[in-house]
Amino acid sequence: MIVSIILFIIIFCVLVVSHELGHFLIARKNGIHVVEFFIGMGPSLISFEKGGTKYSLKLLPIGGACVFEGEDGQNMGEEQSEEGEGSFQKASVGARFATVLAGPVANFVIAYLFALIIVWFCGVMMPTISSVTEGGAAEAAGLQEGDVITRINGEKIHMWEDIRLAALIGQGGSMTIEYERQGEKDEVILNPVYDENGDTWYIGIMGGTDLKICTVPETFQYGFYVLEYTVKATAKSLVMLVRGQLSADAVSGPVGMVQYVDQTYDAVKDYGMSNVIINMVNIAMMLSISLGVMNLLPLPALDGGRLVFLLVEMVRGKPVPPEKEGLVHLGGMIALMILMVFVLVNDISKLL
Repeated sequence: MIVSIILFIIIFCVLVVSHELGHFLIARKNGIHVVEFFIGMGPSLISFEKGGTKYSLKLLPIGGACVFEGEDGQNMGEEQSEEGEGSFQKASVGARFATVLAGPVANFVIAYLFALIIVWFCGVMMPTISSVTEGGAAEAAGLQEGDVITRINGEKIHMWEDIRLAALIGQGGSMTIEYERQGEKDEVILNPVYDENGDTWYIGIMGGTDLKICTVPETFQYGFYVLEYTVKATAKSLVMLVRGQLSADAVSGPVGMVQYVDQTYDAVKDYGMSNVIINMVNIAMMLSISLGVMNLLPLPALDGGRLVFLLVEMVRGKPVPPEKEGLVHLGGMIALMILMVFVLVNDISKLL
């Protein structure tokens, strides 16, 4: 477990640092003064000041932040209050929008780099059918072993994982399957079959055995496909959670993620350090995308919520009063803290 905790802390630091570094670099480029750059929450373990910015590492691995001069009407010194130089509120709306957006964008960039590593060392599974379930929906539609699925409901299929995601999104609806068989293109209508025991819809095909080892150009191409797939899967999971199609147990905080890292580590450690590293990179990629997607949600206290206020400012031609926006984000932060406590208690309960 100690090794898993260390691995989680490394992953956590990489993701949070990349997110906050995105904010930091674009803020500095636009002349916005960063008061503090910190990783974690709670009391500081280590801190130092350089170039007018305080850098801190805090006790609890549950987030981080870039604190800007004059953000939400706070942290404004006398000089900044009078002259506005370095104040977040005095920067142009475009500069502020770019600064806020840079955090989630940085998460997608680092996730793409992780995807490149995964594709380069592991390759990708192509959307080739290895077998068809007897009496299943695919057999009834006329699909056969060796068929390569190219589109589902008009959406391009690049990898085997895309098929599984399309089946999940479809939720049992009819699927228009375009495929290639011995160089010939064709399409069929497939109607998934519901299984009461598994409480899911099955399309009746097996795959994930046609491994493609990528060249350098293909690595960049398929790295993007892996990124695209993971973003779609993350967004779909959020929608299913909101609709009640996923239980609260599907949500995990730091404790749950440490447990997941530990389970993964135990499963692959006997296969060598390279397997451990690749699996940790895969977890880091998924978490980085989750962090990016979550922060883009239009909710108070998140980057997406701040972007909403900036869009309102662009439309109105004047900003929402900083003190009012600050109150909204404060309320969002309180709600977020309550959610984090709930997730923490839920994670601990699953261990008992």
